[in-house]
Amino acid sequence: MANVNSTTTLLSTILRVTEEKIVPLTSAGVSSGSKLFGAAILSRATLEPLTVATNNERASPLLHGEINCIQQFFSSSSPAADAARPATKDCVFFATHEPCSLCLSGITWAGFNEFYYLFTYEDSRDLFAIPYDIDILEQVFRVPGPADTPASLAARPLYNRKNKFFTAKSLVDLLDEVADETERAHWAAEIERVKALYSGLSETYQEGKKAGAESASVWK
Repeated sequence: MANVNSTTTLLSTILRVTEEKIVPLTSAGVSSGSKLFGAAILSRATLEPLTVATNNERASPLLHGEINCIQQFFSSSSPAADAARPATKDCVFFATHEPCSLCLSGITWAGFNEFYYLFTYEDSRDLFAIPYDIDILEQVFRVPGPADTPASLAARPLYNRKNKFFTAKSLVDLLDEVADETERAHWAAEIERVKALYSGLSETYQEGKKAGAESASVWK
């Protein structure tokens, strides 16, 4: 699964799309009750953003950022638009936050074989007070084997980040592929800068949650 673009080009593009396209959508969404999760689908060849979306749990608890993005990617009004849409194997999927079990399945069923994310599950839990991605994977899918102890079960990864369907990497993982130390330090700082844009969005979301903002989601 080779990407035709350099690692730094990929990092630069994803961070730019996040800052310029996903964050403004997310700002509008969290102001009216939706979570701060967003996604983008990029052309693998050119890294042009083809679809950008954010969470819309005001309308449906299933419209997570990734699912909403996939729905929009496949929604078209004409046969010509259908024909122009690239195959998912020719796209790169990006999620602002490591995808939950629903979104992992959606990405897989849609056929995207490469995805990246900015924030980890632990970030969602610890920085944004949204623990349900980890909770559901642990409670529903992490089944103990006969020889498992609590420690061995807890040490088991929540999902396979490299498997027959997809390869998943955080943007921090991508930094390991940047050989030059100065360049790596630059992109590490850029990742942190873009992450910081979400602090205010999180505050808005949490304030709305306390105020009883409308949402179709049970898990807020």
